[in-house]
Formats: sequence, C-alpha cells, structure tokens
Amino acid sequence: MDALDILTNLENVVPFFQPIFSADEHRVIGYEILGRFKTDDEHVSLGPFFLDESIPEEYRLELDNTVLRKALEQSIALDEEIMLFVNRDADLLLYDEEEELLKLLLEFDKKGISIERIVIEISFHKHLDDAERIGHLINYFKTYGIKIAFDKLGDNSHQIDLIGLISPNILKVDLQALRSTRLAPSFQDIIYSYSLLARKIGATLLFENIEMVYQLQYAWKNGGRYYQGFYLQKPNAEFVESDILKEKLKNECQQFIDSEKKKLEALFEQTQGFQTIVSELLQKYRKIENYEELLKAIGKEMENVAFRLYICDENGFQLSPNLFKSHSEWLVQQEYLHKNWSWRPYFLENILKMTKEKKGILSDLYSDIETGESVRTYSYPLKDKQFLFIDISYEFILDNLELL
Repeated sequence: MDALDILTNLENVVPFFQPIFSADEHRVIGYEILGRFKTDDEHVSLGPFFLDESIPEEYRLELDNTVLRKALEQSIALDEEIMLFVNRDADLLLYDEEEELLKLLLEFDKKGISIERIVIEISFHKHLDDAERIGHLINYFKTYGIKIAFDKLGDNSHQIDLIGLISPNILKVDLQALRSTRLAPSFQDIIYSYSLLARKIGATLLFENIEMVYQLQYAWKNGGRYYQGFYLQKPNAEFVESDILKEKLKNECQQFIDSEKKKLEALFEQTQGFQTIVSELLQKYRKIENYEELLKAIGKEMENVAFRLYICDENGFQLSPNLFKSHSEWLVQQEYLHKNWSWRPYFLENILKMTKEKKGILSDLYSDIETGESVRTYSYPLKDKQFLFIDISYEFILDNLELL
C-alpha cells in the first residue's frame, strides 16, 4: 500500500485492539493498540508503514497519533483499571520534540483515561546511538505515572543495556523463536535469564505471539504474568468481555500445575535415588583414600549416569583431577587439579547447604561449558569438608525426562 494513499485518507485509519490476559486473574487487563487501514474488503495492518524508514518521521508520527487519538476516544468506555499499550519506535520518540504524544495523553487524562493506565511499549528496530537521551526521555515519562514496556525481547534487540538504567515496568518477550527447533534450546536459556532479570528489577514479564498451547505453558512456567497472542485472542476493532477466557485459562492453568507437580515429584524421587546410590557407593569404597582411585571406582558403578566426576574442598579448590568419560572410556585429567570453582553461581551457597543438611543437591539444567550439552550436577558432602561432584550425562537426562 502506498504511503501517500494512507496519509491522504486518514479517515480510513482505524485502531484495532489485541487483548492482554493476566495469569493471576485469568482476565483481560489491557489492550495493545494497533493500526489498521480500512479498504473495501479488509483491514490492512499498518505495521510495515511504521517500520519503513524511507517514509519521513513527521508522516509516521502523524499516523501514530491519528491511531492513538481514535483509540483513546474509543477507550473512554473501558473499565478504569484496563491498561492501554501504546507502541512507539525509540527513534520517533526522540523525533517528537513537541511532545505531541504526551500532550495527547494528558488531554485524555482529563477526559477520564488516567495517564497511569498508559503503557508506552518502546521498540528498538535498529541500534540506538543516543542511549543516554532516550534514557532521560523515558524517565521523564515515568514521572507522569506512565508505565514503560520494552518490546521484542528475545529478538536480538539493542535495548538490553538500557534495562538496568531505566528499570522498565514490563519486559515483553516474543515467543516466535520458540517455534524453531534450531533456536529453541539457546532461546530458552535467554528467556530464563530474562525471568531472573525481571525479578531482580521488579518488572513484569509479558509474553507475546502465543499461538499454541505449549507456548502458553512455557510462558506460565517462565514467570509470565501477562499473555498475548492469536491463541488467546486476535486483534479486533471492538473490545471483548474481560472474563471471556476466564474458565479456559483457569482449566489450562490447572493442567499446567498438575503437570509441573508431577515433574517436581519425579525430580525429587530422582534426587533421592542419587542420594541412595552415592551414599551406598561411598560406604562400599570407604577404605579407598586416594581421590583418583575413589573416582574411578564410583565412575565404573555409574557408567550409565555420569560423564565427569571430581572432588573439591569447601572453598571450591579441586582436590582431585577430573575423571572424564570420552567414547566409553574414563580419562584422568590432571590439569584440573587445584582449580577453583567458587566463582560459579550458587557454588558456595550449595556448599553451605550440603554442610548444614548433610545431604546431596541436584543442580538445575544448564549448558556444560566444555561439551555444550544440557547437563545437571549432583553434589554430595564427604568427610572433612570435602565434596563430590558428579556431572550427569545428557543421554541419561534424555532417558529420564523429568530431568529436562
């Protein structure tokens, strides 16, 4: 569609609204405002227009504000707690030196749409050169009570360095990449990092592009409070009933809970199994005092479970070499003797926990630095403040899916 056709027919520009649902109430908590152009037989998305940098900024800004004004006029009838998500490109925000966006929001604040219900959803479509300036502008918006969402996390965007500086209220994660088996493993690690980051800065995670039930379950499991996507509701010219999916979401959430509880129970049983096996092996080989010989004896007994074993002291210094399994053969790696692992996340915390509780700990799933495979580590307290570490092989994990 030609940009001139759009700009000379602004009466055919209309807002569409895509509902955003909450995990805690299973109801609509807000709408993302989207632009459409009405033709004779359909409504065409204006997304490509906003992304076309060959179109001058003033034209794109005019269209942005046209869509927003019409959307706000329509939204006056909404319940007072419903949030409105307003898309804005970072470069256009900086271009808007007359503060037309803010003036428009303040105008409708007087008409009953509290400015505190507004979420400015900022997109970074290219590398941002003036991070300091956009940072100041965002903080200025926040002084009015406007909430800030960073858009398209998980999509190689350039706003990561701004998250700590700005502390946005909402981090919006695009689940499109989760549909690719090639991208999925590394993508899941990135999302896990975002969930930790959101918790640290007090932000809410909003997962978008949910098109299948497994993506909804993934969002739920990874700390998503808000959900959006075609699986839930497509964008529409009209608002929907707030409780339109309440029963459906409640039932699906219960299925997620039941599934997760079963997995956690199985994981607990697996941990208890490791505890029993390792304690029995240590009792069996209690007379072996040489670290290397002890590891070889345990490794032989755990052929189908472990691929690496080693012993550390309470400060993380390695007291033994590595016993590493390669092509069905155990190798002794002397070069790891005396290395220190206290820098690893949760290492000292887990050492203290094992010391106090006098039992082993199974780690979460992580990517091994050397092999690149998804592994877990089972650690177990020995005598004299020494600790045995057993890295669980990926093959064993695949055979015991509760470990995934």
